[in-house]
Amino acid sequence: MKAPVGGRAEERDLGAVRRLGLYGGSFDPVHAGHLHVARTAQAARALEHVVFVPAARPPHKPGRVLASGEERLAMLEIALRGEPPWSISSIELERSGPSYTVDTVRALPARLRLDPRARIHLLLGSDNLHGLEHWREVEALLELAEPVVVDRGDLEPALLERLARALSPATFARLEAGLLVAPPVKVSASDLRERISRGEDPGGALPDGVLEYIRSRAIYGADHGTP
Repeated sequence: MKAPVGGRAEERDLGAVRRLGLYGGSFDPVHAGHLHVARTAQAARALEHVVFVPAARPPHKPGRVLASGEERLAMLEIALRGEPPWSISSIELERSGPSYTVDTVRALPARLRLDPRARIHLLLGSDNLHGLEHWREVEALLELAEPVVVDRGDLEPALLERLARALSPATFARLEAGLLVAPPVKVSASDLRERISRGEDPGGALPDGVLEYIRSRAIYGADHGTP
């Protein structure tokens, strides 16, 4: 799946899919932890397809400068090679303003030509639960898309207790039902950016080919790479 010039991903017609995973995030850069979340959720919920949606402006990361949308699309394209049940949508990169997930969930069925009977499953790493109660229209979001939460090693009882108080009982019940227990893959995008900027090789934390692309474009200050 190649991202054409202009930063739009070549999206698939998913009309035959009945169980779709939606995985949004900055993917700055995409790393092994992201792929672990997608694989774990897909296996646990028998998802036929997972679509990755890179955000243009994540509302919960105000002021942070991201790699360009074109670069993050390209990194995802490299990481997802050889994964036929996965694809990328540039829907949020094409939309102006902050990237609200509820807007994406509402727009995606028409965009991907989903069957009205298709069910969207919202893939979340447990790190996404911090501040989830402040997401735009979170109650509607978790009604429109069934949450699937994969532990990334930071799922603490206090966090769930806070969400139980902040969300309606029905919404929290949906969230709790979506919790998956699996050995976590602990990878931090901010740590990766720092290590890359120092010229370090993060090894298996990045999918094959992604580090080479980062260095070729001198992303994250990796000016030791090929010009």
